[in-house]
Amino acid sequence: MDRLSDTLRLLEPESYGFRGLSAKGDWCLDFPSELGLKFQVITTGKCWVKVEGLDAPVQLEEGDLVLLSGNHAFQTYTSKTVSPLSAYDVLLSVPVGHTAVLNGGGHVIGMGGFFEFEVAYAERLLNELPPLIHIKSNASGNRMRWAIEQLMSELRQPEIGGELLATHLAQMLLIQGLRLHIVNSTQGVGWLYGLRDPRLHAALSAFHKTPEARWTLQNLAEIAGMSRTSFAAHFKATIGETCMDYLTRWRMTIASHHLAKKGISVSRAAELAGYSSESAFSATFKRVMGRTPSSFC
Repeated sequence: MDRLSDTLRLLEPESYGFRGLSAKGDWCLDFPSELGLKFQVITTGKCWVKVEGLDAPVQLEEGDLVLLSGNHAFQTYTSKTVSPLSAYDVLLSVPVGHTAVLNGGGHVIGMGGFFEFEVAYAERLLNELPPLIHIKSNASGNRMRWAIEQLMSELRQPEIGGELLATHLAQMLLIQGLRLHIVNSTQGVGWLYGLRDPRLHAALSAFHKTPEARWTLQNLAEIAGMSRTSFAAHFKATIGETCMDYLTRWRMTIASHHLAKKGISVSRAAELAGYSSESAFSATFKRVMGRTPSSFC
């Protein structure tokens, strides 16, 4: 099982919504800071997106996609000289699957959406993603455009089974967007970038398959086909933390999922995380997650 699938499965989006925008002239939309994952695609024209905390805006052209993660406010605009409008006032003026029109529309056409997560560990997982992932049109391909068109159609004109199909299409966009980012990005530090490294991917896959096993740096290095020293250095340089810190954090994330979603006991969560001592597990859990295991039950 791979890390990307594991993370998205644990996030389990509680809700989502997608709407179109057709705009003309000078405009600027304000999106507030809130936990979740946002998605935008431009099908006609061009505009800019500026994320709070990032130095420079990013220009979006026809066919471009952006994923915005974490608790960051941002603006989408053609001009910063006009007074910004509330994005929600504009977009929520139409039902899901429909297109809001701004200034008569027609010059810039796109679609935006969001995924909301209610699980307690969502913020921790989302914070592992870059604040903005920009996927150029030459990387998105026909599958992305097809999924976007199908999703808007299902939301606009629901048919039998449409709700489930729309959910799968939205998740497909999310997965494909992250895939394309992993494949096409040239630099970065974090678990996303470790997925494209065959040696680290082998070690990560083994650990994610059986996180409760008594993993050591040595046997994970052997799976990666590297020396212990080289593996440790390469892991930290690529993923941004030591291998053992990563293993501990992922075990605690899995444990919080079991506690919150499956209603198991703390002792059973400890076993599934590879701990024979409930007290040792509880101490580690509180250190890593910032809360006691019982608070997730």
